[in-house]
Amino acid sequence: MERGRLITVEGLDGAGKTTLASGLARVLGALGQEVELLREPGGVAVSERIRALVKDPALAVGARAEALLYAAARAQLVEERLAPALDAGRWVLLDRFVDSSLAYQGAGRGHPRARGRRPGRSAAAACGRGPARRSRTR
Repeated sequence: MERGRLITVEGLDGAGKTTLASGLARVLGALGQEVELLREPGGVAVSERIRALVKDPALAVGARAEALLYAAARAQLVEERLAPALDAGRWVLLDRFVDSSLAYQGAGRGHPRARGRRPGRSAAAACGRGPARRSRTR
């Protein structure tokens, strides 16, 4: 079985990512392609709860904690929905993914690990789309 494909839609808030991803999912579905539409953070129960937490204006979440929360939400989404869908040969349209963390937590919030692509490395590797995490030996 051929592995599925991952298409991410990135952009600023209000740019139309969700509208674009939904429209693309409809077109691909009409062409007979099995498509799963997900969002990040979110897409599964744990990630949706994390989404609510980081978006709560009553909370002051520090830059490092925010980056780690988004990484946790992403890891859960990958494990629970994304990797299984790709393994089953489905295409996945994802409203945001690693690039948003690099932009928002890295450049926007100044978190050095987010700038260095580490929050997304294990998620991309789990999808078979990125470098596998190498162990460090000294």
